[in-house]
Amino acid sequence: MVAPRLRFAPSPTGFLHVGGARSALYNWLTARRTGGAFVLRIEDTDDERNREEWVDDLADALRWLGLDWDEYYRQSSRGDLYAAAARQLEESGHTYWCECTREAIDARAKERGGPPGYDGFCRDRDLGPGDGRVVRFRTPREGATVVPDVVRGNPSFENSTIEDFVLVRSNGKAMFILANAVDDGDMRMTHVVRGEEHLPNTPKYLLLWDALGYGEHPVFAHLPLLVNEKRQKLSKRRDPVAVEQYREEGYLPDVMVNFLALIGWGPGDGREKLTREELIAEFRLEDVGSSPGFFDVAKLRSFNGDAIRALSAADFVAAALPFLERAPWSDRLDRTTFERIAPLVQERVAVLSEVVPMVDFLFLDEPEIEQASWDKTMKGDAAGVLDGVLAAYESVTWEPDALKDALTAVGEAAGLKLAKAQAPVRVAVTGRTVGPPLFESLEVLGRDRVLARLRAARSRL
Repeated sequence: MVAPRLRFAPSPTGFLHVGGARSALYNWLTARRTGGAFVLRIEDTDDERNREEWVDDLADALRWLGLDWDEYYRQSSRGDLYAAAARQLEESGHTYWCECTREAIDARAKERGGPPGYDGFCRDRDLGPGDGRVVRFRTPREGATVVPDVVRGNPSFENSTIEDFVLVRSNGKAMFILANAVDDGDMRMTHVVRGEEHLPNTPKYLLLWDALGYGEHPVFAHLPLLVNEKRQKLSKRRDPVAVEQYREEGYLPDVMVNFLALIGWGPGDGREKLTREELIAEFRLEDVGSSPGFFDVAKLRSFNGDAIRALSAADFVAAALPFLERAPWSDRLDRTTFERIAPLVQERVAVLSEVVPMVDFLFLDEPEIEQASWDKTMKGDAAGVLDGVLAAYESVTWEPDALKDALTAVGEAAGLKLAKAQAPVRVAVTGRTVGPPLFESLEVLGRDRVLARLRAARSRL
């Protein structure tokens, strides 16, 4: 039995889209479960749109997801193969040269009142190579092409509806469809797992595959679209769709892999939290649905928060440190201080980037006061509360329970409940109304710095 071979073949035209990441994941899971090969093939023949830094970014994003590859190729280094395939197709009578410009094609379509598109004008003119001429595939006029698709149910396409498509541009470079089919045939791909937007091109691919004599067709799985909460197709102009963005926000790679796997597929028992090993063991392309998949950002965020809370204290500190080390105050970061408050922060963040604003008050000389938080809390009895807390905190035992009791007493003297009394203290010390537990934060910050910040806030009032 031939070992399965699967590939992910992105074009380096920007970030890694979450839809592309899901395609890569499904290929990777299938390869790892079956003992097959997962191939990364960069389709970089479009000189105008491709950039080398995007090739590196794609590879980095896949590495972050943990999707390691067994073989690596660049289409830009395989031009000789495409040229040889074009010659083979010409010699076998499967192609012809065409000199029609887009303007001429559109004019004829308008004149005949038919649908737009190429009409086979040069099909029987026996033209040879020449300036401005392209190579077109001679599509059969009879019969149908069936796509063997485990998700779509083997759709059939009438050949008469497929125009004679271009294989080689006028500059001599291969079109995507030719390079794609040649690469898959040459690399002996057994499966093609990709987004459903590629389905209309697949009958052309299969016609080429047969004309080039590659033998048994690959198994196809055209994956459903990803949509947002309004059931609109994800758009890079409107929706957060870059894998790199989620990495920078502090999502965990195993969480992203788990989440992506569940968009269109799920285990038979309905579980939602699966390890990478469980995904490899249980994932089957045959179980992928054909309906659009909802990319539920709120659910992803919830998954990530649960996973962060499940980390050991040491693993949480290790995961958070890269984000802290990018903060403007990183030169003052003290790991021991962070480790003291880390367990409290771990319970309160959904993504790792939220750690930074939650602990910055510990490492800044003065807290960065949020104006909205100041305006909300520094009114009414705030001045009296600060005066009372300043007096109490001069001599109180510096541990959370004693700090809480002292503030509770100050609040009661002013007729305030603890939640109301502690608000101006939190803003004075941390700059915000939201953060880790107040009294543990005061303990870590230390008496002298707390009193200095309380005095500064009182003076500002």
